[in-house]
Amino acid sequence: MPFAYTILYIALIVFVNWTFDAVPLVDLPEGEKWPPAAVITGLVFVARDFAQREIGHRVIVAMLLAGAISYVMAGPVVAAASVAAFLVSEFADWCIYSFSGRKFSERILISSAVSTPLDSLVFLYLIGAASATGVALMTASKMVGAFAVWWLVRRRERILAASI
Repeated sequence: MPFAYTILYIALIVFVNWTFDAVPLVDLPEGEKWPPAAVITGLVFVARDFAQREIGHRVIVAMLLAGAISYVMAGPVVAAASVAAFLVSEFADWCIYSFSGRKFSERILISSAVSTPLDSLVFLYLIGAASATGVALMTASKMVGAFAVWWLVRRRERILAASI
């Protein structure tokens, strides 16, 4: 299917934003809160890497389209915070992915490691819930998805390299 990763990328952004609005935050000790949707958010960053392989730098247009759809589908506070966070973090992710010159698996991991803390900080700040613990927990949750995909892609790269 043409543009499968781009469609997945847009759908994941919209789904995550809707989930942040629909699923309540989990209360943690000392008044901290953790959004369960953070685990899914890590996959968005990886989906962006695959979408960029598919459509190149036009991935930015896909990001903006997903932000516009999110604004309609999710609550305005969540959507605005998410769009702002995605713009900052996805731009960082795009830069690292585009210009690092590393293997695909390495670009997935490095770009996610830089972009997920940015996304967490901007998002939590804009919804009025920023704290060091909250940013760390949200970043760690997002990296779970990135690590899983990184491992699978790295494994595939090694199998392909061994067969050559």
